[in-house]
Amino acid sequence: MNVRKKLRALLAQPGLTLMPGAYDAMSARIIEAQGFEAVTAGGYAAVGSMLAQPDTGQSNMRDYADHYARICAAVEVPVYVDGDTGFGGVNNARQMVRGFEAAGVAGFFISDQTFPNRCGYLPGKQVVPVEQMLAKIKAMLDARRDPDLLICARTDAVAIEGLNAGIERCQLFMEAGADMAKPMGADTIDEIKRVLREVPGPHMATISQAAGAKHRDLNELEAAGVAAVSFPSVALFAAAQAVRHAMAALKRDRSLAALGDHLIPLPDYYELIGLKAQLAREEAYDRAAAALVSKRAAE
Repeated sequence: MNVRKKLRALLAQPGLTLMPGAYDAMSARIIEAQGFEAVTAGGYAAVGSMLAQPDTGQSNMRDYADHYARICAAVEVPVYVDGDTGFGGVNNARQMVRGFEAAGVAGFFISDQTFPNRCGYLPGKQVVPVEQMLAKIKAMLDARRDPDLLICARTDAVAIEGLNAGIERCQLFMEAGADMAKPMGADTIDEIKRVLREVPGPHMATISQAAGAKHRDLNELEAAGVAAVSFPSVALFAAAQAVRHAMAALKRDRSLAALGDHLIPLPDYYELIGLKAQLAREEAYDRAAAALVSKRAAE
């Protein structure tokens, strides 16, 4: 089963699929190695890792496509990514679909914010007229070459116009042909249950460090019928904290030995990056090449 079919199967199966967020290829590999069946790669973590800046619309489609391609190449599990606002109008959204398909993503979402897009948990958001978002959805569906590529349409109308407006937009998104629709900001369990009743298709909840203290019980989400939950910035925050602690220890103690538990053991690191398999592959190709030369010399 390819990664796009796999993502659809995960969202359709009973139970809650946990999807931690990767900020680069290494963090995605670690997530996969820990046994998670899918990875999220969001714009908040991408901009934080690539630019060390807040997610307020500084990047572009090519930057994202290259970033996601490296993450997808590092793992065998589905990668679900952030498509910003589609990076412009309908033609930009079409180009994004082709770029993300080539990158290997299993699915993506775009939001109905005005440009520049900003993290859904940051203030200052505005949404475009719903007709503009519906036109982008149609354009993306037409541009999609692989019908298994999952297209999710997200609205940020909840924070601006309220939950009713967000649900109405999601209903229109699904009528336009989106595979999944999400009202960003519908975070309480009662709001999520209402979304599940009134918006067709699977629902993916979000638990983000950017939301502050809005942490929900996973068992409660699962019991409500939520298909998946993403943790888009968990690896980014874990890495930033770990590096900060390690550098503080190095500065304080002026000794690499003092870092000890702060560092991954060298054998574990080599296993994670696949050094043994890479060396074995090199040796196999060298042996095959030498055998070919020997065969030609013997003829």
